[in-house]
Amino acid sequence: MAIEVVAQTRKLQGTGASRRLRHSGKVPGVLYGGKKPAVTIELDHNPLYHQLRNEKFHASILTLALDGAKEQVLLRVVNMHPFKMEVQHIDFQRVSADEKIHVKVPLHFINAEESQAIKDQGGLITHVLNEMDIRCLPSDLPEFIQIDLSQLAVGHSIHVRDLVLPKGVELALRGNENPTVASAQIPKAAIAEEEEAAAAAAAAGVEGALAPAAGAVPAAADVPSIKQKAPEAAPAAEEKGGKGGKSEKGDKGEKGDKGDKGDKK
Repeated sequence: MAIEVVAQTRKLQGTGASRRLRHSGKVPGVLYGGKKPAVTIELDHNPLYHQLRNEKFHASILTLALDGAKEQVLLRVVNMHPFKMEVQHIDFQRVSADEKIHVKVPLHFINAEESQAIKDQGGLITHVLNEMDIRCLPSDLPEFIQIDLSQLAVGHSIHVRDLVLPKGVELALRGNENPTVASAQIPKAAIAEEEEAAAAAAAAGVEGALAPAAGAVPAAADVPSIKQKAPEAAPAAEEKGGKGGKSEKGDKGEKGDKGDKGDKK
């Protein structure tokens, strides 16, 4: 069932007129496209604001009732107040049944809990895109495109060109573009915890290898040596040896030599 938007032709234009229009609870807008000239319009703010909260409103062919006449249109631009929940301006584009339109449609992700990444690997799935550019005839425009994540594993991604699109819908890409739609990876916090646990286990293993077993006798090389003083008797022995050497020089052999000399005489 088509969503209907009620509007009226706006006669006054300009910044001051638009400001007064907003103060009166109206929203200024523009209707353009097709073979007709652009028309400035105004809409009641509150009904329009509630319609904008419906996702379907942003990716559907709408019926615009303008001064009693109805046209098929597509929502193109919505300007919101910087900090108030207030619609400042809105644009609609006329569509023709036989002309393709270029529009962004929302993506709906399903079966994430059944994926290998989450169910078996403790991974995290990131939605890189939440909407996608497509081209199609107005009658083929889908409300959304569904993305099945059940086959996604850690370290892998789903790209736009991997998707199976509804009949009559084609991607609006340039050249070799192939943006990532969703990816799965292990959270950085979990990786850091695993690295810390591995480091702690390695440190504990090294300490266990170095520590002696209970009741084991340490090797001699592992026992620190104590440098001992040399015995005091050794120097005394050396001194005696030195004196003995001198007494041998003055032995009886020398006296015998003198006796020999006396015999020759």
